[in-house]
Amino acid sequence: MNDPTFRALILSLLAGMSTLLGALVVFVRKNNSEKLVTISLGFAAGVMLSVSFTDLYPNAQGLLNASGGKTIGVLLSVVFLVAGILMAALLDKLVPHQEFDEATGEAPHNNLFRVGFVSTLAIGLHNFPEGIATFMAGYDNATLGISIAVAIALHNIPEGISVAMPIYYSTGSKRKAFKYTFLSGVAEPVGALLAFLVLRPFINDLVLGAIFAIVAGIMVYIAIEELIPSSRQYGYDRQALIATFAGICMMLLTHII
Repeated sequence: MNDPTFRALILSLLAGMSTLLGALVVFVRKNNSEKLVTISLGFAAGVMLSVSFTDLYPNAQGLLNASGGKTIGVLLSVVFLVAGILMAALLDKLVPHQEFDEATGEAPHNNLFRVGFVSTLAIGLHNFPEGIATFMAGYDNATLGISIAVAIALHNIPEGISVAMPIYYSTGSKRKAFKYTFLSGVAEPVGALLAFLVLRPFINDLVLGAIFAIVAGIMVYIAIEELIPSSRQYGYDRQALIATFAGICMMLLTHII
């Protein structure tokens, strides 16, 4: 761990792979109940909203403030947040999906798989700039790098749950649940590796701030447009709401570290 490059890459790898710990939940589920699916999707929505507004967006605004001053920083952070929302909306139009049948109240499992798939993309996009940040911190300062890696690892665990559960309940496959959770988590060490090989000369406060704000916008859109409606389609509205609040609170507690 004395080599700063090796240390930074290992920290990013460990932080990213902690996402797989969240996927272990598929081994302790009791049955394929719609109530558990409701809770899982509501929890995932809370996680994404909390990460967006208490982690990604504040970091984006701080970086953009440092780059261009407070007024410019606030304006740019909002612009990039909206850009992320619009990008997610465009992707949503391009990805075909089956609508809910409001007449029968049926919830197609194909749509549930789609929820898991877009969650994988969102968490992966979130983990990518985190990998860059973990690498840069771990490269410059071992203590700071370890602290950031631990904090990221803690909040990657519930993010892993948000990916694994809809994939598992739509496919019935633990292997696929782990596969998609792995893909979302591996984006973190990939981001670190790119930071080492390619991006180091180009990484600055403006670039990182823009990335964080755009990813925050993408995650807000997915939480509101995909996860929350999906969590309420089975008729357990109160449980979905409580689970969303639980996801928000869980991510706030990870800031203790």
